Amino acid sequence: MPASQARKRLRVLRRCHTRALAGTSHLAIRSPIPCASRRCSHGPAAILRHRLDREAALPTDRLNPSRRRAAIAATERVSSVMRQYPIGLLVLAGAFALGSVPAAADSLVVNGTTRTFTLQAPAAKPAPLVIVLHGKTQSSADMITRTSWPLIARRDGFAAVYPDGLNHAWADSRPGKRRAGNPPPEGTDDVAFITQLIAKLVTDGIADPKRIYVTGISNGGAMAMTLACERADLFAAVASVVMNLTDESAGTCRPARPVPMLLMNGTVDPLIPYQGGRGSSYFAVDGFWSTERTLEFWRRIDGCEAKDDATTDLPDRNPSDQSTVTRIDSVCPQGRDVVLYRVNGGGHRMPGHFPDAHFTKLAATLLGPQNGDIDGADTIWAFFARFP
Repeated sequence: MPASQARKRLRVLRRCHTRALAGTSHLAIRSPIPCASRRCSHGPAAILRHRLDREAALPTDRLNPSRRRAAIAATERVSSVMRQYPIGLLVLAGAFALGSVPAAADSLVVNGTTRTFTLQAPAAKPAPLVIVLHGKTQSSADMITRTSWPLIARRDGFAAVYPDGLNHAWADSRPGKRRAGNPPPEGTDDVAFITQLIAKLVTDGIADPKRIYVTGISNGGAMAMTLACERADLFAAVASVVMNLTDESAGTCRPARPVPMLLMNGTVDPLIPYQGGRGSSYFAVDGFWSTERTLEFWRRIDGCEAKDDATTDLPDRNPSDQSTVTRIDSVCPQGRDVVLYRVNGGGHRMPGHFPDAHFTKLAATLLGPQNGDIDGADTIWAFFARFP
């Protein structure tokens, strides 16, 4: 790509990029940059294309010094995720040098209501499918712009779909008293939405029905566990980030079959307390189980032993993030793994090498530290890829 085109693209990206405070269930601060160009769009699919172009395809040798530093910083963020996967990084950079990203905003009608999603289609089909559910007050665009899921999906050739909850929330199995803020409209059936979305992607030849996975953060994590409870037959594995069960959600959980489960929770989360009960945040609500009790529940569902198996302290690759990670494994029958990533000192945040907030100091104050020792999406995908 000529340097003049790169500079022009960078200007467009700066006008188009939507900055969001992501990684929160109950707060979001958005500051869209005005867009004067007809070439840019604030839609999730456009954001995905712009982000991947920016992160992986900007040449740095002929930009002016300030822009060169910005491009190098973007490349270093990608490299930090891909450092252990140099071949994947080369494929990623080459694939997006042409500026062509198979991402599309789409919709379907569920019980008379139009539901929206953004699909990142794989090059080879059918492929494994990862459904990524945003937190409360968020949207699909937040998962696209503030996590590494788009890069990992392209690197490893799986399909990723980013659905939108109504009122920026999900109708998981918790009652209203266990929620904060505006819930989805009365009668919203998000299990039906995700079930119909899966059926569409399988019918269209995009998704391999034997390798469908769902993950979510916060309210999205609660929805992921609800799907594991109500439609375990659809999923090869499930992962929940910064969420615990409640009496109500556990009481209605009767999976049709065991399903591998990954949990990833922070010990100083002010919204979903690791020890259970009510968090320290003004926005917190009461009634959450502890993470240990939630872990025990899924071990019992999957026929695992109650005790911990191996406990592994992972390398502290980012000493400045005020947190570390411990992986706690379980003794389970083959194909039914349950694992907890305990983020020691971590807040209500998605661990990762990409900042999950534009206003990082504000996010740290309201939500606690974001761990940078692991990348949450990469860790979850490594777990998913083992099943079936």
